[in-house]
Amino acid sequence: KLDRAGPASAIADMWKRTWTLYIAHLFLFVIFVAEVTAAGLWLARPQYFDQIGLAHLRAAPLEAVAQTVPMLYQPAFLNVLPLYVVIMGGMAPFLLLLRRPMVLFAASLGLYAAARLFGWNLPSWSGHGWFFNPFTWQFLFVLGMLFARLGPPPLPKLPTDIVAILFLALGFAVLLTTWLEPSLARHVPIAIRPLIQGIDKTGLHPYRLLSILALAWLASRYVPAGARFLDGRIGSIFVLIGQHGLNTYCASILLSFAGHVVMDTDHGWLAQIVVNLAGLAALLGVAAIGAWYRVKDAPQAA
Repeated sequence: KLDRAGPASAIADMWKRTWTLYIAHLFLFVIFVAEVTAAGLWLARPQYFDQIGLAHLRAAPLEAVAQTVPMLYQPAFLNVLPLYVVIMGGMAPFLLLLRRPMVLFAASLGLYAAARLFGWNLPSWSGHGWFFNPFTWQFLFVLGMLFARLGPPPLPKLPTDIVAILFLALGFAVLLTTWLEPSLARHVPIAIRPLIQGIDKTGLHPYRLLSILALAWLASRYVPAGARFLDGRIGSIFVLIGQHGLNTYCASILLSFAGHVVMDTDHGWLAQIVVNLAGLAALLGVAAIGAWYRVKDAPQAA
């Protein structure tokens, strides 16, 4: 759109999408709070209010509602769409810099580095800033824009493949010792434990960023756009869900908490498999309905 119709039209489209995401966030907030409240009351599990961050809403409802509109109040599960709203709306005026990619890259990298160095973040009701800091996460979005427009960087293929695989393997080791099996942490050398524990999500730690880029590199190398399995039965499920990302994302938030409630009752492997398969089937259903609405009134070919 930037190339075909000019910057004014492209910026207008981005702001239109920003408004759609903002309205979706507010509706999702209301429905999600109702879901958590119903589960907490009906199942006599008041701990849900503290786990999700609804204690503030219960203690000061009018204040919390007023803070929800400017997205200062973000309970758990509800902090992703605000990030998209701020980044998409804030980046729209800078679309022109796509025509000067190195300037855009340097400005975005500088903001990322400064935010991490000086602790810049948007304010929140808790005083701790946003869980996903827009000043740092914008760098990932800008890299996505640049790669989409310019293609992958001209790096040596095989050596970069090896480095990317090593990054992912190290990332799995970190995940294993900090979350999946913390008992293994005693085998981690004392000197590097602070480095592992400091890989934050809020500020998009450089290692997290490099891990994402490693995955993106391997995907660009070994999953071409015309890959046959994408048209197969399994691949087409994920393609369809991705084509209706906002609808399926909102549904996934509600389904995630429902799965959390089920897992509170049964932690076994069978319950985990059932919850994940049922959630995937539900998301496929949401995407299929969205696809049906998209085509049902479309002009039929002669």
